Amino acid sequence: MTSTSLPIPAFPEGFVFGAATASYQIEGAADEDGRGPSIWDTYSHTPGKVHGGDTGDIADDHYHRMPGDVALMKRLGLQSYRFSIAWPRIVPTGSGAVNPAGVDFYSRLADELLDAGITPIATLYHWDLPQQLQDAGGWPARDTAYRFAEYAGQLAEALGDRIAIWTTLNEPWCAAYLGYSAGVHAPGHTDQAEALTAVHHLNLAHGLGLQAIRAVLPSAKGSVTHNLHVIRPADPEDPRDVDVVRRMRNLGNEVWLGPQLGDGYPADLIADTSSITDWSFVRDGDLAQIRQPIDVLGINYYTTSLARHWDGTTAREMDDGHGDTDATAWPGEQNFEVLHVDGEHTEMGWLVEPAGLTQLLTEVSARFPDVPLMVTENGAAYDDRVAADGSVPDGDRAAYVAAHLQAVADAIAAGADVRGYQLWSLMDNFEWAYGYSKRFGIIRVDYDTLERTIKDSGHYYASVIAAHRARSQERSEQA
Repeated sequence: MTSTSLPIPAFPEGFVFGAATASYQIEGAADEDGRGPSIWDTYSHTPGKVHGGDTGDIADDHYHRMPGDVALMKRLGLQSYRFSIAWPRIVPTGSGAVNPAGVDFYSRLADELLDAGITPIATLYHWDLPQQLQDAGGWPARDTAYRFAEYAGQLAEALGDRIAIWTTLNEPWCAAYLGYSAGVHAPGHTDQAEALTAVHHLNLAHGLGLQAIRAVLPSAKGSVTHNLHVIRPADPEDPRDVDVVRRMRNLGNEVWLGPQLGDGYPADLIADTSSITDWSFVRDGDLAQIRQPIDVLGINYYTTSLARHWDGTTAREMDDGHGDTDATAWPGEQNFEVLHVDGEHTEMGWLVEPAGLTQLLTEVSARFPDVPLMVTENGAAYDDRVAADGSVPDGDRAAYVAAHLQAVADAIAAGADVRGYQLWSLMDNFEWAYGYSKRFGIIRVDYDTLERTIKDSGHYYASVIAAHRARSQERSEQA
């Protein structure tokens, strides 16, 4: 099936289509205009940490090519753009006075987007912690949460009401566990106690950050984005497999949802990790600070996992297709294995399972019926090839997007309150420890020339948005 023959799902009035990126992955200009170093600058420049020795020094050079990139967004018909703000570009050392040049870049970006009719959605933290804050302890240090709140307030002052949704954190699971337990993301630590302490301080940063934003902008719409895990037991009848999934869901989902939207950290989570930490870093009043009203819960979805108990007597069978299958990323007793599941997989090794997205959206919406949802990342890496005519016929990615858009539509039909879809990613980029070896974009970036080319998946996505606009116009004319 070609991208032009793919089905175009229908969505309700007001549903918003956009695309997402992250600062370190696309901006480049790593040492320009007063930007300070981040932990990802340090990590990527450490030999052996990133595939091919790649760094984000140049990335897509979005810092210098931003107006052209916004023009491409407008050409695609995007209604929104979810970008992240580089903390070290705004506050180079993580604390203190703002850097005027950094503020100017994001101010110009917001204005360009609004002039193009595109709604700005800003993420304040997508993993590029200022290196000086890491030197002072990083996320395991409580002070980092206070510095984040300071930074959030500074951004609210600088960008004002031009930002439609303020997202505090992107995938804090990765920041805490991959960065401080598994060591496969910056800063590259392998300490489970540090990871769990980082979890709490990221939660605290979220709550304090929202309060700081609303102190400046009382009507600001607040959000947070999580990569909530869809994990199933290999044998639902085996209590050991069921218990493995319980523990993983606690560490992957409930450790965030509990404090931010519920009644706090689950008691069984604390019991399961008691050999690692006594959780004394949770102070009186913290949970009230964390649990702030949010207007949107962002959900990032790529795949599902199948887990079972591992007795330690055989070679562990671990599906190595995604970072969350690294056993060291899960603090606590690591007596589990994540199994490879036959079926279609992306270049990341991730199982393609759109039904998992429907399941996740319907379950979360039923649990938190008063909190609107937005898919804030969903996409796929494939081994793209440029055709003789210069086009990029990535039918596999287009089919992936079509199937997952239908999964979102199915969730809405089942009652889930989903308000939008932000495709990952707008363009090919620096894919963290994978460097430039994996391409997620609906726009191809030639890393030699930095030329941009809209792929077939991008043209398909544009057709979905155009059809949605046409339906909206038709409804308006009939009203």
